[in-house]
Formats: sequence, structure tokens, C-alpha cells
Amino acid sequence: MAQLHTVLILSIEMDDLERLKKLAGVVPASFSGMNPYDVDNNMTATAQEKADHQKANDIKPGDPDWFKLWFARPYLTGETPF
Repeated sequence: MAQLHTVLILSIEMDDLERLKKLAGVVPASFSGMNPYDVDNNMTATAQEKADHQKANDIKPGDPDWFKLWFARPYLTGETPF
């Protein structure tokens, strides 16, 4: 037979509750010094350029050049996919 467990709820100070909310990301924290990730490229156009480059250069899925083309992160690592 299932046993019922009782839960003891402790009183939490309001400051502690606000701190927990901030740490959990429930309330907006101050984002001083952080920049939003903003890319001025249209993702569809970028994908079409990659697809055109893949077709023009006969790059097959699974080739090392294919991985470089589709998985390069120029905004993160600075590498160029072409």
C-alpha cells in the first residue's frame, strides 16, 4: 500500500525568495556587460549559398568538406565555411 509522506514547508525570507528566483532565471537579472546574439544574416539566404556551393563543388554529405561547410561557426570560432 502506498505511504503518504508529509512535507514540511519552511518559511522563506522574501529576500531569499527573490534571490532564488534570480538564480533560477525566473525574474530578469541585470545583463550589464552582456550583448545579445545578433546576426545580420538571413539564415535562409546563408543556407542557400551553402547549398549552391555544395552543388557547384560536388561536395557529398559526410565528406570532410561537407562538415566544414555546414558545421563551421564563423561567429563563434572565426573559421570560414567556404
